[in-house]
Amino acid sequence: MLAQGAGLRERKKAATRRALSQAALRLAIAQGLAEVTAEAVAAAVGVSPRTFHNYFGSKEEAVAAAVEARTRALADDLRARPADEPLWDAVTAVTLRRFASGYADVAETVAAQRLVLSTPALRAHHYQVSDATDRVLVEAVAARTGLDPDRDLYPRLVVAAVSSAALAAMQLWADGTSGAGSAADVLVDALAQLRAGLPEPPPAGPPDLPRPADRADSPDWPDPRSPDRRSR
Repeated sequence: MLAQGAGLRERKKAATRRALSQAALRLAIAQGLAEVTAEAVAAAVGVSPRTFHNYFGSKEEAVAAAVEARTRALADDLRARPADEPLWDAVTAVTLRRFASGYADVAETVAAQRLVLSTPALRAHHYQVSDATDRVLVEAVAARTGLDPDRDLYPRLVVAAVSSAALAAMQLWADGTSGAGSAADVLVDALAQLRAGLPEPPPAGPPDLPRPADRADSPDWPDPRSPDRRSR
């Protein structure tokens, strides 16, 4: 995040870093991390390999930076919400904006998380920096709730729960098995369940039986007039 009033040079450097990290992430998703090179990432952005190495020590660092940037953007969005807005309304609004704005964004979010978790080098780097990125969100939640991010548990619980719920919702949507009309619907449902305290769902009822009008036409449904049926 740039300080307010940052100069043109700083903004250009931040934009270049962001473009390189996003290019590294997209190439890694499309080709696999092993096939990605610094030269390919630099070419995708239109800069030299030397410029790439001015910003990142490795392709793993560049990919991880793209994932981490999304977490920091969530914190920025949360801070920008109206101060009197209820916490869960604000959390739902910013999470929808970042995770469910379009199918391409959802697919990339899910693919990015799967890439990180399935690649040992990325996973190790992610764990090294996740405390710092999660801390940014914890501080944003604490500021809205008047709690202490170092002493109080609630901000940490909110961040951990929302992060897990958002990823689970996006994975379900990307798998195409949710039956929902949009990724936003799945995400809103996930956050609403969290907001309600994650209550246990009602037990599933028995499968629907054939309607009376359908039973006589079903070859598997016994005819009540048959001798076998009357003898029971």
